[in-house]
Amino acid sequence: MADDDPFAAVVGSHHAEIRRYLLRITARVSDADDLSQETFLRAFRAHRSLPAGANVRAWLFAIATNLCRNHFRAQTRRRRAYAAAALDRSETDPGWPEGEAVAGETRARIEGVVAGLPIKQRLAFIMRKLHDLDYTTIGGSLDCS
Repeated sequence: MADDDPFAAVVGSHHAEIRRYLLRITARVSDADDLSQETFLRAFRAHRSLPAGANVRAWLFAIATNLCRNHFRAQTRRRRAYAAAALDRSETDPGWPEGEAVAGETRARIEGVVAGLPIKQRLAFIMRKLHDLDYTTIGGSLDCS
C-alpha cells in the first residue's frame, strides 16, 4: 500500500538527507529527529498543493530551514529567559554562588563562538558544502538571491 503513495516515496528518497542536514545544523540527535519529523509532517500536510514538476528536494530543504530558524529563535528566547531568571535569583538569594553566574556567562560566550556564523550563512554553507545544493536552490530556500 505504501508503494502506491507518492508521499511515501518522497519520504524514502529524502528523509535521511534532511535528517543529516538538520543534525549538522543543530548538532543534537534529538533536535534533528524532532525537526526532521516536523519537516515531513508539514510536507505531508502541504504536498497536495505542491505544483507538478516542483523541486521536492529544495522544497523540503526550505521547510527544514524555516523550522531550524524557528528552533534557534525559540532557543535564544529560552536562554534569555533563563539568564534573566538566574539574574533575578542571584539578586534575591544571598546564598547564590557568584561563580555559577560567571560560569553561565562563560557558557553563553562559548556557545556563541561554537555557533560561529550567523544562521543564514551557516545554513547556506551547510547546504552548499555538505549537501551539494546549487546556489539557486539555496537562495530559494533562504529567501535570498
